[in-house]
Amino acid sequence: MLRFGVLGPLEVMDHGREVRVGGPRHRAVLARLLIAAPRVVPVQWLIDDLWDDPPDGALGSVQTFVGALRKALEPDRPPRAASSLLVTQAPGYALRAPAVDAWDFAQGLEQGQRQLAAGQPLQAHDQLERALNRWRGPAYAEFGDQSWARAEAHRLDELRSLAVECRAGAALELGRAAALVPDLEAHVERYPLREDGWQLLALALYRTGRQGDALAALRRARQTLVEQLGVEPGDALRQLESDVLAHAGHLEKPVAREVSGSSLWRAAIRGQDPTSTGPDGRRQRLEALMGLVRALAVTGELAQARQYRGEAVRAAAELADPLLFAQVVGAFDVPAIWTANDDEELSGFLVESAERALAGLQAEDEEHLHERARLLVTIALERRADSGPRGMEAAHEAERLARDLDDPNLLALALNGRFMQTFARAGLAPERALIGHELLEIAAAQPAGLPTVEVLGHLILIQSYAALADLRAAERHALSADVLAEQYGIPLVGVFTTWFTALRTAVTGSAEDAREAYLTAAATLPGSGMPGLESGIVPLALLCLDRVHGGEGKGFQAEDFGPYQPWVGALLGDGPAPASSPRDLLLEARTCLQAVVALRDGDEPTMRRAYAQLLPAQDELAGAGSGMVYLGPVATYLGRLALGLGAIDRAEKHFARAEQLLARVLGGGPLDRRGKFA
Repeated sequence: MLRFGVLGPLEVMDHGREVRVGGPRHRAVLARLLIAAPRVVPVQWLIDDLWDDPPDGALGSVQTFVGALRKALEPDRPPRAASSLLVTQAPGYALRAPAVDAWDFAQGLEQGQRQLAAGQPLQAHDQLERALNRWRGPAYAEFGDQSWARAEAHRLDELRSLAVECRAGAALELGRAAALVPDLEAHVERYPLREDGWQLLALALYRTGRQGDALAALRRARQTLVEQLGVEPGDALRQLESDVLAHAGHLEKPVAREVSGSSLWRAAIRGQDPTSTGPDGRRQRLEALMGLVRALAVTGELAQARQYRGEAVRAAAELADPLLFAQVVGAFDVPAIWTANDDEELSGFLVESAERALAGLQAEDEEHLHERARLLVTIALERRADSGPRGMEAAHEAERLARDLDDPNLLALALNGRFMQTFARAGLAPERALIGHELLEIAAAQPAGLPTVEVLGHLILIQSYAALADLRAAERHALSADVLAEQYGIPLVGVFTTWFTALRTAVTGSAEDAREAYLTAAATLPGSGMPGLESGIVPLALLCLDRVHGGEGKGFQAEDFGPYQPWVGALLGDGPAPASSPRDLLLEARTCLQAVVALRDGDEPTMRRAYAQLLPAQDELAGAGSGMVYLGPVATYLGRLALGLGAIDRAEKHFARAEQLLARVLGGGPLDRRGKFA
């Protein structure tokens, strides 16, 4: 689908590829039609806009420009077939149903304003951030001096200022005043007559403990308005100055809500009668214990959470109550993002318990469908990287039940279970991105929000967009996840966003900067309670970095690599590579390492198998789907495999695809045929 960009220099993109639309006058005609779209622009207006003194052949020239634009915009249109995009309609031409970034921006601004008015600052901030990230420079930048573009460019600039102020208002509601001050200083410098900007700046300064600076900003605002317009500040600014002087209570920083508190659940457990053996007493204790488990998991105390969860399930198993047992086994509703288990023994026990609990429930019993769905989610989550069909079967059945029951919380859990099963083959990042977006939609649709669901959606989208080489989109979701983590006290989010920063540096920065970023990220892992993530990931990331930037992995010891040792060991000459990779976030990276070994050894059967396995991921960055590791474009490895198999034409196409992918990410950076930066 064609997308037109006017929030900066005029651009036309077709599935990420720039469409060249001709010279300055061709571009001017297109810009003029975009400003009016979908309305008709008379030919005479186009002539008057293109020339101060139109030549005799102006009409023919305009027709030539339009014909060239049609050919560029619809290259596959049959000869003499009518255009469905740039149409002729008396007395001129019109663009029909184009996708324009300015329209998407305006829609995002409107939605963000509604969310802010509805008391949803998190959703509003995320929406407005996405809208503002569409800007690449002044609107209609190359036509700013043209009278026909000036009014529209000014209108869009006004909307941009409004979006900046609305985003600042949302950030203030989230308690992020200190981070706002530099941006708001720049904003009032550029737009000194916008009173809302001055008001936001003064409030941000006050909430960071800078009362004097807040008053100085308000006095600067008054001086500017008096000198440039001859008017006094409005009521809102004058009232704010009085409130600052009086230390009015309503100016104080909002207090962020907490998702949960382990201390509350511990108190609830302590307050129960330990001698109570009745069904109600046992049920209450188990409910409090599972509440404590969820709270500990959210606040990052994963080792304790696993311990208490196992204790609760074992206690429930001792009771002759199948329904209670099912409820306890399925009670864990903390999102999961990493595809390696932290405790394989506990996971096996939980899967066995869930299957036993399912057998204890009657499948046709309508009253217990929620319990069935939660047990199925448990199986899907705990059987992550499942080599068999059971995990996916459980995920799909849980999702079907959740949709039938129209339960958003349950659906979010089921989607998390399906996410954990979307690694059956390489190249499934687009499917995971759809899951991430649906999770954000579910969270946004709830009046009180679902912060842990929203965090999960953002973390999945960091991984998915990194795999798809859209680092700007991944960065936006990382920032949103950090905002949520700060507001709701979810410390483990910072582990994943810090690692994404290292990944982004590995893709776009120098080897030295990336190594430093990885060492910073490594410091987040000890004590995180995620041994399934921690084991081997740091040396793996550094080895991949070394290979991408021209090294051959020398200086690394195979025993440093934990679960990745068989693949790295083969690379370093310590035995053959395994025949296949686990179905997880590093599937593509392991398969690329396997391909390197096969190429080195001249192993044609493995080369053919690796080529077939990697082909669905030809537009992805190897390893980046983990949000942590980067091994270069998958297309580079496909090209090298094709060369090794004697398929020269296919190899050239893969290398060209890899170059295009990196050019989009890096703004350049061609590769040589070893997959190294030239």
